[in-house]
Amino acid sequence: MMNTNASDSALVLFSGGQDSTTCLFWAMRAFSRVEAVCFLYGQRHACETDTARSIAAELNVPFHLVEVPVLGSLAPSSLTDTSISMDASQPPGGYPNTFVPGRNMLFLTLAAIQARTLGIRNLVTGVSQADYSGYPDCRDTFIRSANVSLNLAMDEHFVIHTPLMWRDKAAVWQLADELGRFDYVRERTITCYKGIPAEGCGSCPSCILRRKGLEEYHQIKQS
Repeated sequence: MMNTNASDSALVLFSGGQDSTTCLFWAMRAFSRVEAVCFLYGQRHACETDTARSIAAELNVPFHLVEVPVLGSLAPSSLTDTSISMDASQPPGGYPNTFVPGRNMLFLTLAAIQARTLGIRNLVTGVSQADYSGYPDCRDTFIRSANVSLNLAMDEHFVIHTPLMWRDKAAVWQLADELGRFDYVRERTITCYKGIPAEGCGSCPSCILRRKGLEEYHQIKQS
């Protein structure tokens, strides 16, 4: 059923990780109606979709799973091909091998299609230029461009919200704390590329970034 108040509803691009879960809580405070969309694209940590579904159920947020297996085959990376050793370093003139080309463009397009069907005009995504690991599709310039393109393509008035755009990982922990959800985000989310919940494996690029941000936030709180 279409929601007549599309401006007060939001669709969150949701993976069940630290960033998207923090964005989900942010959206639940900012909008009266919130739904979540999650993508299964052949990622090695595909169990994140189960966590996302579980969190959405706990929070009574309608959950939509979209399967896009073609992405993994078209754009092989260490996130979609277990034969590739994971390396977060950024070679000169290149990108980390955890980069999945076109992922955020595709996800935003699919989310916009889903949102249009649901009568929702606000999209919320957890991309960040402050801590974007060298991924070009996490930059503010890209999001602004994508927003214009989606509106032109569908003759709609979508608004893409990026609550984390200028926040590093320490500031993301701070936002979760300000929302009163620090412990929930720390204990329930799965950010690890190896699919280990909460603190994760501690050694993959995502876990290292998460732990570094947490340590920095603890230092900020103690100062």
